[in-house]
Amino acid sequence: MQLQVKGRNLEVSTAIRDYAQQKLSKLERQLEDPRVELELAVERNPSIAANHVAEATIWTKGPVLRAREASTDMRASIDQLVAKLERQLTRSRHQGRARRRKAARASGPAAESTPVFGDEGEPTIVKTKQFAVTPITAEDAVVQLELIGHDFFVFRNADGGEVNVLYRRRDGNYGLIEPR
Repeated sequence: MQLQVKGRNLEVSTAIRDYAQQKLSKLERQLEDPRVELELAVERNPSIAANHVAEATIWTKGPVLRAREASTDMRASIDQLVAKLERQLTRSRHQGRARRRKAARASGPAAESTPVFGDEGEPTIVKTKQFAVTPITAEDAVVQLELIGHDFFVFRNADGGEVNVLYRRRDGNYGLIEPR
């Protein structure tokens, strides 16, 4: 497992780093060649009681797992984070098995953006991500959207081969944008 631990507003001690690695090693047995990015932070806002935050993103050959937990203690935040990631992994595995029974599937995160820079005063793109766009079904895209926790997901539809955008609507349902 490749583990990268970052600290925001705190110096990450060796003890905390070792504790996080020990807890995340539980997930390593269930994942194939995981790359883990863990960010530990202490929020300096006194009105936030749960100011110890742990965020993790795990890249594997399957779905991308992402979770965020906060509590009053960093070790408790890490424990809650690992528990949430385990639930996501279990849910992803069970949903994948059900879908594989219906049809063969390929999975992977997909998002693309083209940088467009505006004039003075106009918003500009500050971050660009590039991912391989692999063919998946719309149902699998919903699972990926839930796992990564974003509001939209770009994917190549396995049914038609076109690039589609799945997005979360304000009413809690999903919308699918398909080109003509």
